[in-house]
Amino acid sequence: MKSMVLSRSLQALALILWGAVLVYFHTSGRLVKYLAPDFRVIAFLGGLGLVVVGLFCLLTAREYATCGHQHGPEDTHDHESLDIHPIGAFLILVAPLLLATGWTKDSYSLAALTRKGLDDTAAESGIFLASTLPPLTKEIIERQHPPDENGYRQFPLLELFFSSADPEMRGLVGGMQVVTEGRLIRDPDPHAPANQRRLYRLFITCCAADSRPIPIIARFKDAPPEVEDNTWIRLSGTIGYPDEGEGHHAVLEVDFAKVTDPPVEESFMRGF
Repeated sequence: MKSMVLSRSLQALALILWGAVLVYFHTSGRLVKYLAPDFRVIAFLGGLGLVVVGLFCLLTAREYATCGHQHGPEDTHDHESLDIHPIGAFLILVAPLLLATGWTKDSYSLAALTRKGLDDTAAESGIFLASTLPPLTKEIIERQHPPDENGYRQFPLLELFFSSADPEMRGLVGGMQVVTEGRLIRDPDPHAPANQRRLYRLFITCCAADSRPIPIIARFKDAPPEVEDNTWIRLSGTIGYPDEGEGHHAVLEVDFAKVTDPPVEESFMRGF
């Protein structure tokens, strides 16, 4: 009986801990780093459900219940025994969860971003479909992207990236003075010049597992600003689309930079 109560109690505590972690990530705001908006409420409700079920199982751990069928005289089996000790099973379920929750930085390293495509061109990304866009003129683009107080036209970083795959857009936007923002990180190319960095945003469809960085190249006239990797920064400069042997990249020749507050969430829907 004691073994059964211990096993049931530990299983219930595992459910409660898993549910509590989901609820914590939602209430603390950390969940926005991992899930697109449509999925966050589902995760929160799922966490609450796990907590409720876990509490119910914990409160009824001492209750006896039949298995619903008759056992023969020689049939001594039960439906609650585990192949490993209950404490071992509990640690397998809970220890990785707590360690991952405590150690995660809620962001990607340079190596992880590189594996996900930090140095890809828009043509290589497989996302951009130029044929779906209507014909554009420079006047339309300028009307859609008003200048800021310094005269630099405000462009979403993703638009600058995707425009590098379209010859028409390269011809219209190339040479414009633009301002955009994103996360600044070292360039993964070991042969990149010392004044070159990558400015990127994450494109997330449903969760962090399918996210990919959308980057442009940022080249500074002098030394790049001394900031930590993944710092949110606003860059103003002239955009170009040179082909340097690996396809056309969006390259921003930076005039000046300013560290900015991160957005409420990592979302490609933000203005720029």
